[in-house]
Amino acid sequence: MSVDTVSLTGWGRTAPTTALRFRPRSHEEAAATVLGCGPRGSIARGLGRTHGDAAQNAGGSVLDMTALDRVRAIDAAAGLVVCDAGTTLHRLREVMLPLGWFPPVVPGGRYVTVGGAIGSDAHGDNHRAAGSFSRHVTEFTLLTADGEARTVRPGTPLFDATAGGLGLTGVILSATLRFRPVTTALMSVDTERAGGLDDLLARMARGHRPYEYARIDLTARGRATGRGVLVRADHVPVQALPAHARRTALALGPARRPAALPLLPRLFARLSAAALNEIGYRSAPRSRTGELQPLGAFFRALDARPHSNRVSPTGGRIHYAFLVGHGQEETLRRIVGRIARSRCPSFRAVLRRCGEGGPGWLSFPAPGWHLSLDLPAGLPGLARFLDSLDEEVAAAGGRVSLTEDARLRPGALAAMYPRLPDFRALRAELDPNGAFRSDLSRRLSL
Repeated sequence: MSVDTVSLTGWGRTAPTTALRFRPRSHEEAAATVLGCGPRGSIARGLGRTHGDAAQNAGGSVLDMTALDRVRAIDAAAGLVVCDAGTTLHRLREVMLPLGWFPPVVPGGRYVTVGGAIGSDAHGDNHRAAGSFSRHVTEFTLLTADGEARTVRPGTPLFDATAGGLGLTGVILSATLRFRPVTTALMSVDTERAGGLDDLLARMARGHRPYEYARIDLTARGRATGRGVLVRADHVPVQALPAHARRTALALGPARRPAALPLLPRLFARLSAAALNEIGYRSAPRSRTGELQPLGAFFRALDARPHSNRVSPTGGRIHYAFLVGHGQEETLRRIVGRIARSRCPSFRAVLRRCGEGGPGWLSFPAPGWHLSLDLPAGLPGLARFLDSLDEEVAAAGGRVSLTEDARLRPGALAAMYPRLPDFRALRAELDPNGAFRSDLSRRLSL
């Protein structure tokens, strides 16, 4: 097992802290690290794809789980796979797709580990249809503070506390996942433009395809406030392909990355957020249906360019993700209007509809509207502005995503997550000495 001292951040590259990093190569090494952690505790970490500080531990230890990445067993008839927590969703897709199975939930990037997906209770563009990641976990092995490896199954308090529990109940070592059947490696994609937020919400309310999201222009004002490009998609059935293409219908093909552009940061600096949003909106088709896209092209938001998180102003990016329930559309309109009027340079904003929430006590998705956006961390007055948005979200019965957060104040937390007392009580019983801690847990008193 290797050990070094490193400065770590989330994907947003804000709030760096230094910790002792351990890289266990077996479950036994992971257990020894947990039992030997000092007073600052330890926290598990995957590939660092979450934006906030949930996988940082200033002055303590961090368990880098990426060396534990074995696919241990596959049931090709039932679509079940047993794998280590450090296995990426990309690796599982490579293994399972040729067998006719696909991950039921695909978050923003393929380089997300299974342990991270459970700890965040990750969700994707098909949340209304498939729910979040934990719904498709049949069991997992959890290393708890006493060094015991426990088998945890749905319907138990420990499962509900761990799904979305940000690694604070223990270290996920392995998991059994249920995949969904597919017959091709293609997506059928519909794209259309909406001229304003009300138009966009109406179009989304009429949609019935399983995958759906909208790229919103948060720099537009007036009647165009909240305009967006709506994308809907579904898996293409093999019967829709010509006979000669059916033999290779499940071939994923090589992953394609755009060529590196060394001048990209300079180009971003020269183009304003308004200009980039205008280009994105005008370049989208007014209405296009049935476009065939390879899976790798459709599911690539965080992986479109290597190290895309480095293309940001000095100080990194704040990723603000919140949800308000159905019936709270006026709150959503008000927040979108406030962001537009404030002229915050949001280069990327995505609106989704979420469906039924999962069992996780701190899981983020719930029925309603989920808006996420990126903002330069160094904007003057940004902290006060986002604090005021937190108040609006909480007053509407909504919540901010903890796994993407690096700045929420603890006072807003209880209103957003009503099962917080249950989570704290279980942690106190399971881990009375605080073996599992993180920057986020200290900041929010979790």
